[in-house]
Amino acid sequence: MITDKREFKMKLDFFIGPCVLESEGLALEIADRIKRDLEPFSEQINLSFKGSFDKANRTSIDSYRGPGIEKGLAILEKVKHQFDLPVITDFHMPEQAEMVASVVDTLQIPAFLCRQTDIIVAGAKAAAKYGRQLKIKKGQFLSPEETKNIVEKAANFLPKDQILLTERGTTFGYNNLIVDMSSFQIMKGFGVRAIHDATHCVQRPGGLGTSSGGKREYIVSLAKAAIAAGADGIFMEAHPVPEKALSDSATCLPLDEVKGLVEVLLRIHKASR
Repeated sequence: MITDKREFKMKLDFFIGPCVLESEGLALEIADRIKRDLEPFSEQINLSFKGSFDKANRTSIDSYRGPGIEKGLAILEKVKHQFDLPVITDFHMPEQAEMVASVVDTLQIPAFLCRQTDIIVAGAKAAAKYGRQLKIKKGQFLSPEETKNIVEKAANFLPKDQILLTERGTTFGYNNLIVDMSSFQIMKGFGVRAIHDATHCVQRPGGLGTSSGGKREYIVSLAKAAIAAGADGIFMEAHPVPEKALSDSATCLPLDEVKGLVEVLLRIHKASR
């Protein structure tokens, strides 16, 4: 537990793991790897393991969605205790918030649901009850200025230092996203931390017809730019063999590249501050 909030805020937040929880074994493998690889940076980062129990917005009805809430939370709870790692996952309906908050350290609201008042309020109340964080992804259809309304909804029930906003790109024509680097300072201006989603922002939504494509080669460049622009942390999906990932295979970062990227981002963070 972080007792000094000033020290906590000075660290970069990293939320790293597979897009979807494919199996308990894979989750434990990835958690073990990122825990060991990033241990040298433990005084500089707040590390969390991420994994979704349900990807409710897959392009195709035939796409793998995940193990479901009960099995998924059981996997996350095992990761949390076995590796002493905070965990984060999405929830998709207001009635899921309480159950999710009883296990995870950060509840995440997906981008397409970021304007839904009921889910924001439920998430904020559950986070307040269990002492959790609420992380909300800015929808691809919103300007950073509009996220002020999201913060105000959540802040009725949860202190702002427990609220995070995430930049995951803005729709730019069909099947393309761009990142407005000014969004980090704009969103931070509302009194919350701003996170860069390094892997979803390089997606090509629906670009492959029945699934999303992506431009993995731009993950590193955009992550560097985001930290230099003032982002408080990075959310990114990583997989031992990205091409075999059951979700977002085109944009997962190879697990072998995580440590090197974190090291570079920490140097940029130090220099830019």
